[in-house]
Amino acid sequence: MKYNKKNLLKEKIEHIDIKKFNSIQLIESFENMAFQSRNLANACKIYDNMLKDKDCIIYLCLAGSIFSAGLKKIVHTMITNNMIDCIVSTGAIIVDMDFFEALGFKHYIGTPFIDDDKLRQLHIDRIYDTFIDEDELRVCDNTVKKIADSLDYKPFSSREFIYEMGRYLDKNGCKVDDSVVYAAYEYNLPIFVPAFSDCSAGFGLLDHQRQNPKEHVTIDSARDFRELIDIVLESEETGIVMIGGGVPKNFIQDAVLGGEVTEKGELRDPTRMHKYAIQLTLASEYDGALSGSTLKEASSWGKVDQTFEQMVYGEATITFPLLASYAYHKGSWKQRKPKKLNDVL
Repeated sequence: MKYNKKNLLKEKIEHIDIKKFNSIQLIESFENMAFQSRNLANACKIYDNMLKDKDCIIYLCLAGSIFSAGLKKIVHTMITNNMIDCIVSTGAIIVDMDFFEALGFKHYIGTPFIDDDKLRQLHIDRIYDTFIDEDELRVCDNTVKKIADSLDYKPFSSREFIYEMGRYLDKNGCKVDDSVVYAAYEYNLPIFVPAFSDCSAGFGLLDHQRQNPKEHVTIDSARDFRELIDIVLESEETGIVMIGGGVPKNFIQDAVLGGEVTEKGELRDPTRMHKYAIQLTLASEYDGALSGSTLKEASSWGKVDQTFEQMVYGEATITFPLLASYAYHKGSWKQRKPKKLNDVL
């Protein structure tokens, strides 16, 4: 088959809309089944309990190529309907996928059964069965550089820089109606990316620093951690919804440990843990890696209470829409007040 860029980048990925289907009946049926169906049903109930708990700050942790796969609109709905209060994510999701689409670019339906050397020649990047235009991704890199060039040359937390990305979209026009970065900017919801340079932002900041070697913008990861801990200290209770694992998972779990110590070095409350926790993952526990480590294991570190925790082993493009649709149509979010946690910081 003769490939060219035009016929490969033709069918766009469509983001699923949880408002258009109600998974409550299906999830309630899962309660009386077994294996991961029952685990998912329990996770849905735990998330609904988080939404009912007026004292609970809810963190959404994101890892994996989930926005390129069509899950972006779910998180946008969660922000605009007060279903989450803070996001901790990988850089690729926020920059290469969300901000990338906010600039007017798209992800495309592809296939893993293709000559990747040919894709490289065509400047097409592949994420399993999804394609993106490498030339457009470089525009995203350069836009990050442009934002950095416009700021005071000093250290920023990733949250502060992502807020400036939202401000850029506000000033220059957001090309989509479901951008997570822009919605977070509008709703004053913080987004943390603890490994910020591990994505297109890294290339943009690299070019920015090369052209401004003496004075430039930097990202302060310790400041990220301090700000996240400050949010934890503002809360009565905390709950975490984790899609995937990796750095975001550990970052938010460690935040309660950092909150144990005062500025004077004194212990505050060493028993403080996340009250609620659910994780949707495919990672296995047996190799000792973080992504697959259980929430029960996290309890041994003093991170997660075991009373309301649930692991769900399933692929996120299936499990996340079901979880989010259940919570949306249950409607417990309607009684929540916006936290606007950027104001705390």
